[in-house]
Amino acid sequence: MCGIVGAIAQRPVTDILLEGLRRLEYRGYDSAGVALVDSDGNGDNNGDNSIQRVRALGKVIELEKKLEIQPQQGLLGISHTRWATHGEPAERNAHPHLSRNRVAVVHNGIIENYEELRESLKAQGYEFESETDTEVIVHLIESNLVNNASLFDAVKESIKQLSGAFALGVISSENPDVLIGARQGSPLVVGLGLGENFLGSDVQALLPVTSRFIFLENGDMVSIQRDQISIEDETGKAVEREIKQSNASLLESNLGEYRHYMLKEIYEQPIAVQRTLDGRLERDSIKQCISGENVQETLSKVKEVQIVACGTSYHAGLIARYWMENLTDIPCHVEVASEYRYRRQAPREDVLFVTLSQSGETADTLAALDKIKSLGCLASLSICNVDESSLVRESDFSLLTVAGPEIGVASTKAFTTQLVTLQLLIGLLMQAKGDSPEKVAQLVADLKKLPALLEQSLEHDSAIEKMAEQFIDKHNALFLGRGDQYPVAMEGALKLKEISYIHAEAYPAGELKHGPLALVDSEMPIVAVAPNTVLLEKLKSNLEEVRSRGGVLYLFADKGAGIAQQDNIHLIKMEEVPEGIAPIIYTIPLQLLSYHVAVFKGTDVDKPRNLAKSVTVE
Repeated sequence: MCGIVGAIAQRPVTDILLEGLRRLEYRGYDSAGVALVDSDGNGDNNGDNSIQRVRALGKVIELEKKLEIQPQQGLLGISHTRWATHGEPAERNAHPHLSRNRVAVVHNGIIENYEELRESLKAQGYEFESETDTEVIVHLIESNLVNNASLFDAVKESIKQLSGAFALGVISSENPDVLIGARQGSPLVVGLGLGENFLGSDVQALLPVTSRFIFLENGDMVSIQRDQISIEDETGKAVEREIKQSNASLLESNLGEYRHYMLKEIYEQPIAVQRTLDGRLERDSIKQCISGENVQETLSKVKEVQIVACGTSYHAGLIARYWMENLTDIPCHVEVASEYRYRRQAPREDVLFVTLSQSGETADTLAALDKIKSLGCLASLSICNVDESSLVRESDFSLLTVAGPEIGVASTKAFTTQLVTLQLLIGLLMQAKGDSPEKVAQLVADLKKLPALLEQSLEHDSAIEKMAEQFIDKHNALFLGRGDQYPVAMEGALKLKEISYIHAEAYPAGELKHGPLALVDSEMPIVAVAPNTVLLEKLKSNLEEVRSRGGVLYLFADKGAGIAQQDNIHLIKMEEVPEGIAPIIYTIPLQLLSYHVAVFKGTDVDKPRNLAKSVTVE
């Protein structure tokens, strides 16, 4: 959550900070702010420098409007876009926070002992203007700056007193030639330029100014000057971190001809899936594409798979469980990371521990990975969209999706590429164990068809848009599916509630008579996915239960399913697809339905209220 951008340069940095915030706004958009050291940037510490701060409630555009009225310039600055945790969305709670106009701080994460620190600082005479946990950090640094010659040492001393997770950007009016960063739990990267350097929550924020990055490790502190970077690890030892060249494309994160990022990313799915498959498929088999040592030997020893994830990634894991247990003899368990990390676990030595995350920085998923390391497992494997993420670095193995940047908060192409990557993993497990080459060959054949089938599913967009008009005045919806389509229904319900604010729930269709049928009436839309599988006839019986009670059905059904359009059945006839990849195909119409409903209702599609893209706090 939240986004940090910092810069020190030989040119004014205000525009750099604002552009970075625009590109990070998917992380939070309750408020935004900048703080700049007003100096000539020559490094002289004559005491005449001051910190100029401007903050605004709402999105970055509101901050831009304020800066047009009261322009601020400086060669050193920090900025922040906030997703509220401690303290309501309000200008007084917006970052950066100041202490006695000497120090300014931006912060991602949560400080768990802030109440204790707050009382101690009050006793020292510090006054608090906000309800945030962040304000204790800036006062703590200011208090330590009195006894330390450098800002770096003051920050170093201060973070020893902090409990929790944080990424910090710090500037001081008395140190106009240095920007300090610190990382503990929350991601932070350094961007390298020529005569200028940068700090950010992720690569995306800094792509307009650099493609060279250093990814800070947990416990790292960095001192950033115009022509020099110095890093200390958690022990205080000077270290050098690898400089990486990012292949991320600046163009991919632009809207282009699309009205919203979500729609753009829905339409990018055929290409994203093709990129995820490129170079990984042979004629009848899957190439070894997992990064790590002794992969083949390890996979051959797997007797059980444990998948842990959050949100949309959790739904991908649920679908994979059906696939894995259908194609292999390997038991597969799937659990929500925020529950798994706090539940007592029995050690299981032959388990492959699989984590799923779009960003690779999801706090609960990282904590679950840390927990399994202490319990022991055969190996850990991350499926992720970000090569340089914490999850990838801390796992034994990684298998990357190639979705490209996903800006819309509601995940689309990250989800479908996760499903593709999970199929690759299943195929690799089968190959490592010498299981049924025929089944692997069929899996490969189906995957090769997938990009074209996804293109065909997008052709229903106009018909789905018309269907979406029926949802404008609805407040509740029920999604149904059977077998591996049940998690697809769960994902469809999540998308609808995320971006249109319609309350939506998903049920296995066979559970209707065990309670949910009581909700069915003409005002409750029932959305169902019905591919032509062995469970189709069972599903049809469930749908008849809905019709007989006056329910209105919105169906996405195989054109050979034998279902006809009627007064209380709104039908989209889908192409015939292989059963093994049907969950991926049937995800697309549910994404489009949610998108169009949200547009009709006038909600903020890409930045739904109260949500953020990368959940880096618990």
